[in-house]
Amino acid sequence: MKGRYLFTSESVGNGHPDKVCDQLSDAVLDAVLKDDPKGRVACETFCSMGLVIVGGEITTTTYVDVHNLVRKTLLDIGYNHPKYGFDANTCSILNAINKQSPDIAQGVDAGGAGDQGIMFGYACDETQELMPLPIMLAHRLVQRVEEVRTKGILKYLGPDCKSQVTIEYEDDKPLRVDAVVLACQHTEEILDKTGKKITEKARQDIIKAVARPIVGKMTDAKTKFYVNETGKFVVGGPQSDTGVTGRKIIVDTYGGVVPHGGGAFSGKDPTKVDRSAAYMGRYITKNIVAAGLAKKCLLQVGYAIGFSQPVSVMVDTYGTGKVSEQKLVELVRKHFDLSPKGIIETLDLRRPIYRKTASYGHFGRSGFSWEKTDQAAALKKEV
Repeated sequence: MKGRYLFTSESVGNGHPDKVCDQLSDAVLDAVLKDDPKGRVACETFCSMGLVIVGGEITTTTYVDVHNLVRKTLLDIGYNHPKYGFDANTCSILNAINKQSPDIAQGVDAGGAGDQGIMFGYACDETQELMPLPIMLAHRLVQRVEEVRTKGILKYLGPDCKSQVTIEYEDDKPLRVDAVVLACQHTEEILDKTGKKITEKARQDIIKAVARPIVGKMTDAKTKFYVNETGKFVVGGPQSDTGVTGRKIIVDTYGGVVPHGGGAFSGKDPTKVDRSAAYMGRYITKNIVAAGLAKKCLLQVGYAIGFSQPVSVMVDTYGTGKVSEQKLVELVRKHFDLSPKGIIETLDLRRPIYRKTASYGHFGRSGFSWEKTDQAAALKKEV
């Protein structure tokens, strides 16, 4: 985009109700894959005041103690005391898990996709991680909130939090941080005498401890900081807002910079192309950008249920490609196996790795196979 413009992305912390549900669904998936790598999992979680419901369709040869797994995961997140409005030790847990439909299973068993759908992958050269800057900073802010909370730097913080970052661009290049929004759950000790808002000292402490270490180098005198703008955030987590698996799909991907196919990730085993093909899309586009073949690259793939190969493959480099999009599609089809089986084998997806993906975004963090750039040299050489 030419000229100056603002773009905003948001993230949520691991104590946000929707992210709690994502982590619980992926914790169940990991527990299945640990002992049964070919288990089929489509796990959905719902949480509200004092209640967690875990449901979905699972076919496996192993046993998962859902109740204990839920409590352990909630304790890991930080819901370990009634003062946070949700306590892992006392909440009710309902297990409503079923088996996968045999109608779906027969198509997947033959190597086909577990559902129809369109998936997107994206990479750009804005950051070292080859991700858009706004979403990366938003993720780092909520990660910093968690660090400040668990290390006791600000002892009054609770597990629930949200962030938002607005970047000013000129001709597609990020110039500065225009605005930072933080909403941090806290205990009552930092409320002022009215009891309706946090003190100015607490507000400045949060900016100093959380925001400045993350965005400080890109701020200026005009940068605006919005902290707990409702006044206070004592009631948080599932007590204040119902959580559901798969409701933060833009947070999970690229912060709204590019389209999203609509399918969520968490709780789904890798035969579900909603998840695995989106990971493959990220892997492919990151290698294309790492190879210097484009500054920005979007990949779309479309699948039909029960069919192994995608019905469509599309590449868009937004005019930054060193070769044509048609040539890039040819390279993608030549160098990457886009069948569900091929994706699973290429990225080694039948492992218990998924709980870690369920907070702070599925892309742009090291340690995941889809973040490797091991095909960049081959792509560059071929061109």
